Amino acid sequence: MQKFHLIATETLDVWIKAGKNIFEEDATGYDSWFDKHPILFENELQAIRMLLPNEVKGLEIGVGTGRFALALGVKEGLEPAKGMAKIAAQRGIQVKEGIAEALPYEGESFDFLLMVTTLCFLDDIPKAFVEAHRVLRKNGHLVIGLIDKNSPLGRQYEQEKANNPWYKNAHFHSTEEISELLSTAGFSGFKYCQTLFSTEEIPEKPISGFGKGSFVVIQAKK
Repeated sequence: MQKFHLIATETLDVWIKAGKNIFEEDATGYDSWFDKHPILFENELQAIRMLLPNEVKGLEIGVGTGRFALALGVKEGLEPAKGMAKIAAQRGIQVKEGIAEALPYEGESFDFLLMVTTLCFLDDIPKAFVEAHRVLRKNGHLVIGLIDKNSPLGRQYEQEKANNPWYKNAHFHSTEEISELLSTAGFSGFKYCQTLFSTEEIPEKPISGFGKGSFVVIQAKK
């Protein structure tokens, strides 16, 4: 266990030096988005619930302030930004400090892993997927929520990210790209769900598949 902790600490320093500490400096500002956009949040939650397994032991990687974990009943989280992790802990989430590319957990520790709008901030997605595969138990699931870069919202975020402190360093990806990387890491049995079909903030019912909604959920099996 100690060796994983040392690797995670070293890589965490790199993450912070890369200028991604806006999440550290203004964690409450990030967290306030959910209060300002409750309908969008609920739409995303409904889509995730469609593919989130019922297994007992789960972890959210990039738990942020714990909004998704709390709403979805995920009790453990991993987060590199101390300010975000503190808020998540106040919400009752058991949080460890670390990053996706160097998970501070032993192999086969979890039944499922959750990553919501986290991939766009990772430096090495293939390495993160290898790590996710390592800590999942046999037949465990990785559930990913992302903004598809080819969707209307994805294109908008890409165009405006230079002026957006939260997405300034983000790199958006398509559902096809992520599926291919998951397959390379040893995952299979993909299932998809999507929502956010409109630019308006209105309640929406998620549907299976991808290509129509801006927010896509991928479930992949180890």
